[in-house]
Amino acid sequence: MKDRISKVERRRPQDTHVDMWRRKVSAMLLGAPLALGWPRTRAQTAGRTYQVIDYDWVDSTRSRPVPARLYWPMGPSLEGTVPLVVFSHGIGGSRQGYSYLGRHWSSHGIASLHVQHVGSDARLWSGNPFGVVGRLQAAAQEQEAIARAADVRFALDRMLLDETGNRAGAVNRQRLIAAGHSYGANTTLLTVGAEVVRDGQTISCHDSRFTAGIIISTPPFYNEPDLTAVLSKVAVPTIHVTATEDVIEIPGYRSGVADRLAVFEAIPNPHKLLAVFRGGSHSMFTDRPLTGGPALNAKVKIATADLALAFFDLVFERDGNALARWQTNWMSILAHPSFLRPHLPKARLP
Repeated sequence: MKDRISKVERRRPQDTHVDMWRRKVSAMLLGAPLALGWPRTRAQTAGRTYQVIDYDWVDSTRSRPVPARLYWPMGPSLEGTVPLVVFSHGIGGSRQGYSYLGRHWSSHGIASLHVQHVGSDARLWSGNPFGVVGRLQAAAQEQEAIARAADVRFALDRMLLDETGNRAGAVNRQRLIAAGHSYGANTTLLTVGAEVVRDGQTISCHDSRFTAGIIISTPPFYNEPDLTAVLSKVAVPTIHVTATEDVIEIPGYRSGVADRLAVFEAIPNPHKLLAVFRGGSHSMFTDRPLTGGPALNAKVKIATADLALAFFDLVFERDGNALARWQTNWMSILAHPSFLRPHLPKARLP
């Protein structure tokens, strides 16, 4: 297995249903968040250096390669203190994608492991261009969805083994966050508890080691008539991010912002938060720089990366100050002010 340090960088840090959902959804985080303790304040970690490391893992039990890219914060005395995000890309993506998230999070002391899913990765774009639609549809099948969740579990197993050197010992085992965009958001939901029933048997990919989830632009669980049943076992805090023009256009798999909101609403666990940007596109959450409009694209990337950090503060530190500042800073690009409002009495915050 290869462990390649590629570089060390420094960084300083209209859908028709929208109006209905504006009335229904207040982007709540009800009740007290998990009191698990956060290793250090963001002011202490902002601007640290980080490494970018590639792993070429292979899951021998499935004969399936699981490449991954790790964004790792550098600094003294990291033992047992580094939270870890395990990120799942959208269909047609790779471990190189969503680099803006990995760089931003690792520069604030949070490691980010970007897993590549070989059955639904960038190779779908290779070969006969007339076969792209068929390859995309094949990659969206249930078998690949389950394999993706297994990739996430395997990558986390590998990350926590001694083979990653002293990094395994530095990871805080109580600060493991599953995250993903699009198909990767579905993967994340399966990882944190979503279930489907087939022929009377429950298919579960739940990994109880994860303590929170970041859900970006999640598609619906196609052909599942009872979304609440699918999501009823999601028991960790989640943050959901989308945009009013967040539309997936794959033949047979079209979905819009109303589907993202339906997923949010169907999760019964009250520890959840929703942010909806105005305008945009589905792919502006990837590394693509122009989609959704170049000015908005750049703003949404920064806002999304920083929103996750504010979410971690709220969930793990019981501190809503960063979230309040975030909403003030980005109000101009939010679809509606009430789409991001944690309902937590100040008395509960330290």
